[in-house]
Amino acid sequence: MSQAKTLPRWIDVGLLPLWNLAVALAVAGLVVLVIGQSPWQALTVLLHGALGSARGIGYTLYYTTTFIFTGLAVAVAFHGGLFNIGGEGQATFGGLGLALVALLLGPHLPAIVLLPLLVLAAALFGMVWAAIPGYLQAWRGSHIVITTIMFNFLAASLNVYLLVNWLRPSDSMSVESLEFAASARMPSLHSLAALVGWELPSSPLNLSLLLAVLACFFVHWFLWKSGAGYVLRAVGSAPRAAHYAGIKPRWQVLLAMGLSGALAGLVAVNEISGVQGKLTLDFVAGAGFTGIAVALMGRNHPIGIVLASLLFGVLYQGGVELSFELPGFSREMVVTAQGLIVLFAGAMATVSVPLFVKLVALFDASKKKESLHG
Repeated sequence: MSQAKTLPRWIDVGLLPLWNLAVALAVAGLVVLVIGQSPWQALTVLLHGALGSARGIGYTLYYTTTFIFTGLAVAVAFHGGLFNIGGEGQATFGGLGLALVALLLGPHLPAIVLLPLLVLAAALFGMVWAAIPGYLQAWRGSHIVITTIMFNFLAASLNVYLLVNWLRPSDSMSVESLEFAASARMPSLHSLAALVGWELPSSPLNLSLLLAVLACFFVHWFLWKSGAGYVLRAVGSAPRAAHYAGIKPRWQVLLAMGLSGALAGLVAVNEISGVQGKLTLDFVAGAGFTGIAVALMGRNHPIGIVLASLLFGVLYQGGVELSFELPGFSREMVVTAQGLIVLFAGAMATVSVPLFVKLVALFDASKKKESLHG
């Protein structure tokens, strides 16, 4: 049994992530102090840039939407006993599927018909791209980490090839596809608000946020309320025991990776259909890897993933404001501070577990002693 499982649930899920975040902010603050800036001023500018205006909140929720998709993708695979680090490639391949459907059908279909097709295309292409490493792991013994890393590069290379040779307009030097038809654009929040008489500043936030919320509800229902989710978690927790119980682990590996890839593919709905309106080279921009930290910090639970995604959305949007507002605070310094927070709050999420285990043990011992003397 791991040490984390010996902790009370409220500490493991609530207090421990907050402690890790506090440590991460403290270390990032020290780095900011070393480079000659005020940590308090930097934190104030970051929070105000991310949450201090309607436009800032719109950008923060736009980033949050993408991280919810990639965090959920990592979490579903994790519950199936797999470490999917191929979110970048799966999102990229999902973008290819979305772009092909948008370019072929965009001029001919209304938005009410086309937008659901785009969502399905992004999810289906992401599912296929993740199912191939899943098959290689389940039936050929290839390690899922190695194959998903390779498939990240394969998807990026395929995207470049198609854009340069097939999807790029012949009279354009930019490596990007044609602009999508208006019916292939996911409605933005400020344009929807204008329809009912509300005035909101423009931001990239669009209806993909609603899709991300629905994905959270689906993942929670699937993993903890459905029989298929119970079987998948059983295989992820104890594959040999599940095999002796009559479960076929190979098919569960394929299911976990397929569902994980579908969630990652939905990134394309937010980034391409919702914002850019065309297929570009690097629209994922590292979100697949950030999703790993989001899932770790969110304890692979949809609620935790939403909160962790919001945190990283604040960091991304606030970081942009930092580079503009503070003289001498370059973009590289922002990335360094973000990386430290990812390191301590995500990758090193379990480092503090032994400390909390000892504190809980000391508290229980003192409580038992008091009860004996009482």
